[in-house]
Amino acid sequence: MAAADLLLGPPPSLADFRLEAGRKGNREGGSGSSEPRVAARGPAMAKFLSQDQINEYKECFSLYDQQQRGKIKAPDLLVVMRCLGASPTPGEVQRHLQTHGIERNGELDFSTFLTIMHMQIKQEDPKKEILLAMLMADKEKKGYIMASELRSKLTKLGEKLTHKEVDELFREANIEPNGKVKYDEFIHKITIPVQDY
Repeated sequence: MAAADLLLGPPPSLADFRLEAGRKGNREGGSGSSEPRVAARGPAMAKFLSQDQINEYKECFSLYDQQQRGKIKAPDLLVVMRCLGASPTPGEVQRHLQTHGIERNGELDFSTFLTIMHMQIKQEDPKKEILLAMLMADKEKKGYIMASELRSKLTKLGEKLTHKEVDELFREANIEPNGKVKYDEFIHKITIPVQDY
C-alpha cells in the first residue's frame, strides 16, 4: 500500500478513535494490514475523542438504534448530534451524509457517526465564533468592546441572556459593569473547560 493511500484512505474507523485512548503515548502499530493507517491517524483523532467521549457517544447512539443493529437512521443524525452538545445546522448534517455517501433516508453505523462527530467538533470552535461576534460589534477595530455594549448584544441578539445571566458571566470573567472588554482575555476566560470533579 502506498503512503498516499494511507493519508488519503477511507475515513477513520472506530479503531482509529480508540487507538490512543487505551494506550497513552504508544504510537507504534502492531501487525495487520490496517495498522499503519491507524497509527498515522490515531494520535490526531485521540486529541479530539477520549474513551469517555466515545462511551458517551455510544450510549446516545444506542438510544436511537431502535432495532439494535448498530445503525441509526440518517434523519435522526441531527438530533443525536445535538443531544451530545454539537450544534450542526440541517445543511451541515446533509453535507456530512453526502460526504459518506449516505442517502437522506439511509442509515449510518457507529464508526461513521464517530467520524461525523469528530469533523463537527473540529469545525465548531467557540473561541472563533465568539471572536467573530465581538469583531462585528467593534466597528472601529479597537480590540475591545464596552461592557455596556456587550451586555446589550447578549440580551438582545441570538440566544438571548437575561440580565442576571450577563451579571453572572461578567462576575466570572471579572468584567466591571462600565469597563472595557478585551476580546482575547474575555474569550480565554469564558472558554476555559469546566473542571470535572
